[in-house]
Amino acid sequence: MLEELPYWLALWRVPGVGPSHFRLIADRYPCMMSFFDQSSSELEKIGFSQRQSQMISGFQRGTERKLLAGVTADLDWLEQSEDHQILTWADDNFPPLLREIQGSPPLLFVRGDAGLLSLPQIAIVGSRHSSRQGRKLAQDFAASFSSSGFVTTSGLALGIDAAAHSGAILGGGKTIGVLAHGLDDIYPARNRALGLDVVEHGALVSEFPIGVSPRAEFFPRRNRIISGLSLGVLVVEAALKSGSLITAHEAVDQGREVFAIPGSINDPLAKGCHALIRNGARLVETAQQVVDELMPLLGFLQQQLSVPSAEPDSSLEQYDGASVEGRLLAALEYDPTPIDQLVGLTGLCVADISSALVMLEIDGIVQQQQGGYCRI
Repeated sequence: MLEELPYWLALWRVPGVGPSHFRLIADRYPCMMSFFDQSSSELEKIGFSQRQSQMISGFQRGTERKLLAGVTADLDWLEQSEDHQILTWADDNFPPLLREIQGSPPLLFVRGDAGLLSLPQIAIVGSRHSSRQGRKLAQDFAASFSSSGFVTTSGLALGIDAAAHSGAILGGGKTIGVLAHGLDDIYPARNRALGLDVVEHGALVSEFPIGVSPRAEFFPRRNRIISGLSLGVLVVEAALKSGSLITAHEAVDQGREVFAIPGSINDPLAKGCHALIRNGARLVETAQQVVDELMPLLGFLQQQLSVPSAEPDSSLEQYDGASVEGRLLAALEYDPTPIDQLVGLTGLCVADISSALVMLEIDGIVQQQQGGYCRI
């Protein structure tokens, strides 16, 4: 796939080629290199403009300097650090939930742990001009999600987004920031330090190539990835005209659960949440209410990941006895064991235990029952 990557990057940089057009090409030409062998006239016959056809043909001939320079910048960025990765639809580790949405991006640039993109996520979004109480709620909810084993996903914006990322990190969990520009920079500048923390405790993600600056029209595109990666979206604070409502509407279109925290009828930042609740979003007052609603969807995620349920004895062989999962499986029996008891048995923290239990449940090795978790 590595030899194909420059061609994926080149096509994604051709102006006017969006996700739907890209998918048609990828489906028709499983080998992207063969697509670039088409002549300009052949490209025009399948819907490309004259300028687009010239760029594609010129890239293959080595004469399209701007496109060549852009792809070189992408590949140079990829080589700069082991934390830099570029995923395509063709990669096995492309997040399965995101792959299935309409308008799924054909490429993802990732800075940090790309493996987190396939783990169970809850998105938290809200106003940039948030209240102190709203930021506290976002932080507390994210910390609670971390203790339940979920990754917190947001957009690294000021206000609620920043509080959500910080809460996940403070809660000992993982967090993902989805950006509306190339990953060679972090925007807004006030959140650069937080962005670096997110890389250390999770990942930054973008569909935009290296060198692309943030623009207003890019943020709605960013929002569909936030919701597409997640099992559900929680809106903490939002005015009636808010980008957070765009994320919520994207979530509905993608079949995701939408949650909203109510507020005072006199608070402009509560009116967007109240509108969502009137239109079917679930009113929530605690993080546990969100977790309880999403836990049953883990079976759906297991199906998306195509992880077959195996007999317990054969499945256990994949886990090192010294790993978090191995230590948990050694402590678990066929009767439910509460998490606080698992803390004492394993010496692990609640966040690590909860995260590992979620993945073991996806793998079909443990199950949650009243009173705790048990082996299957």
